[in-house]
Amino acid sequence: MDEDPKKIELPAPTGWPIVCAFGLVLAFAGLVTDLMVTGVGLVTGLVGALGWFRDVFPHPKHEYVELVPLAERADPVKRSQRKVEHMAFGESGHRLRLPIAVHPYLSGVKGGLAGGLVMAFLACAWGFFRYNSIWYPVNLLAAAGLPGLAESGVETLCQFSAAGLVVGLITHLSISILVGLLYVVILPMLPAHFEWFWGGMVTPIIWTALVAASLRLVNPTLAQHVDWPWFIFCQIAFGMVGGYVVFKSEKVATIQSLPLAAKLGVEAQHEEP
Repeated sequence: MDEDPKKIELPAPTGWPIVCAFGLVLAFAGLVTDLMVTGVGLVTGLVGALGWFRDVFPHPKHEYVELVPLAERADPVKRSQRKVEHMAFGESGHRLRLPIAVHPYLSGVKGGLAGGLVMAFLACAWGFFRYNSIWYPVNLLAAAGLPGLAESGVETLCQFSAAGLVVGLITHLSISILVGLLYVVILPMLPAHFEWFWGGMVTPIIWTALVAASLRLVNPTLAQHVDWPWFIFCQIAFGMVGGYVVFKSEKVATIQSLPLAAKLGVEAQHEEP
């Protein structure tokens, strides 16, 4: 057939593939129902496969479809001036897993310590102005690990306790560093232009809600004496300071695209000259 400029050649429609697929479904369904269903499925699948084979061999079947006149065609797609950031391919053909760059873990430790220092200062200031003692919030935090403080009253919590200072300091430093490392993982996955908002305000409010829900089980004494408005303020201050320290650190590329030997340090990566 001569080519017609007003027509286009397309593969001819066929229903044999769906017949073949339906036959395979029946064949496997019969394994858990009845062998008769399997037999019908095998026959149906074979017929569908043969019909499908005849549509593509020895020559694929085609049909000619008339082109739609230009006046009846859809308007051309308008190009938008907005641009998107294209993701680069990984090395050696590996696919990329987001995030492709993260903040160093050391920045998370620094951010956690900085945020913990600010939070400790605000907590001690609250204890001084509320109970005239900077040791009250320290002993309150240590009450989770010291049964003696957990059963004490306000007067005892306002007094200096060496054990309470050690336990409270260890607890506060550990949690601060762990939260700082958590920021290293979370911040690269937040919207780039609003990291300060999500990391400094929304995230502290979320984990404050989680703490409020579980604090009665972990530290009943702290749950009874905690001042929630001030607690939330301290958490946001921690998030703002710690998140700022992490956010300002220079990101490093992840090693997800490197081969396993290079990740384990067995082989070194050398740049080609």
